[in-house]
Amino acid sequence: MSNHLFDAIKAAARSDAPFIMMNGGRSWNYEDVLALSGRIANTIDALGIRPGDRVAVQVDKSAEALILYLACLRSGAVYLPLNTAYTLNELDYFIGDAQPRLVVVPAATRDSVETVAKPHGAIVETLNADGSGSLMDLAKDEQPDFVDASRGTDDLAAILYTSGTTGRSKGAMLTHGNLLSNALTLRDVWRVTADDRLIHALPIFHTHGLFVATNVTLLSGASMFLLPKFDPDEVLSLMPQATLMMGVPTFYVRLLQNPRLDHHAVSTMRLFISGSAPLLAETHVEFKNRTGHAILERYGMTETNMNTSNPYDGERIAGTVGFPLPGVTVRVTDPATGKVLPADETGMIEIKGPNVFKGYWRMPEKTAAEFTADGFFISGDLGKIDPAGYVHIVGRGKDLVISGGYNIYPKEVEGEIDQIVGVVESAVIGVPHPDFGEGVTAVVVCKPGVVLDEKEVLGALTDRLARYKQPKRVIFAEDLPRNTMGKVQKNVLRQQYADLYTRT
Repeated sequence: MSNHLFDAIKAAARSDAPFIMMNGGRSWNYEDVLALSGRIANTIDALGIRPGDRVAVQVDKSAEALILYLACLRSGAVYLPLNTAYTLNELDYFIGDAQPRLVVVPAATRDSVETVAKPHGAIVETLNADGSGSLMDLAKDEQPDFVDASRGTDDLAAILYTSGTTGRSKGAMLTHGNLLSNALTLRDVWRVTADDRLIHALPIFHTHGLFVATNVTLLSGASMFLLPKFDPDEVLSLMPQATLMMGVPTFYVRLLQNPRLDHHAVSTMRLFISGSAPLLAETHVEFKNRTGHAILERYGMTETNMNTSNPYDGERIAGTVGFPLPGVTVRVTDPATGKVLPADETGMIEIKGPNVFKGYWRMPEKTAAEFTADGFFISGDLGKIDPAGYVHIVGRGKDLVISGGYNIYPKEVEGEIDQIVGVVESAVIGVPHPDFGEGVTAVVVCKPGVVLDEKEVLGALTDRLARYKQPKRVIFAEDLPRNTMGKVQKNVLRQQYADLYTRT
């Protein structure tokens, strides 16, 4: 039987070559990974999980968590990674919508998660940051050999929830073919080989850390230094042993704040890649001046994986996301008419290729609305393609906020703020932020005679929203700007508070 994605991973595995290295001397070679993934796959099977069933995972970053992802591929289960910051209230929605058969969480949260998982018929097992937990206890008694489930190009490999600007989060359905085609393309265009050693400081519940960083490493037979989080000093200490780093703009901003960053510190590094949020041109220029390396910026989405990349050879132009990847077509159209626009004209970015997702989980009407008649996915991003072929992202047709690489949907935050006693209404916007790309910012209107302060509003949101969704600043206003149709003009607010995080 053929298991499309895992067969390719297994073919690239180099037996006793290292795959994962962590602080404290913990390490796993490819043989270790294949064996443990087999044991976990047998455990999943014994728990009654069948091909096509969903496995929801909200755990801390660890080698075992990555290996659990591989075990799901092998068993034919659909992997559903969930942000570790999600509250119980948010988990209830995801579990109810995706209806996973198995939910894996740290032991510390098992009891509370069971209160929302059991009513939906889900089993709950545990996996902790140190690799312990009930799932691993069960796996110890299983065999390392496993007959991989038959999975083809069009079979689902994962569901990742993505935020929009209306309604609740949507589950983007990614197939074995989506993930494999994109990882192989990135491996080739970035020239990743078995000799590369990646600094992996990204979260693994996100496309960037899970599918880009991990799948590309696996399909190259390369190795990675797996860090629980980004720490500039730790990253700089690892650079003499590494060749490659993938990060978000915040990583590079913070590295530039460290006096240890210079040409000598990066002497063994081959490539620095940035994505998930726009990289400021000044960050690009300063990093090149300090290190001699031009950061390679690329453009992707949860629904499409990676679409474009600045070139490995050739000029990496600050403020652009490079050229469409091989096999991927990117065009810019008039949002009103759908007509393809000429070079240098701004419009809606549309994408077509083997990287583009299958659709939104159990949302056929929403899926149909997001694709054109000739099969292009309507990204929601506004951009242009210059005469040289470089793609520029100039804004978003929606009010989505991207902060620290995470998508935040304003209506969800506004809904929670508006429930606070004394609040009439609110508007949540993204404002340029030197560390996070955009800072989540709330403009709040209070009822007459009511006085609230920033601390009260933020305190009310602590248990209602994941930390990354919570506003970094709360501004109080007498009213919100509106157009003649009564719609709040968020563009006016963004202009008004554009320098909020850079004022001195």
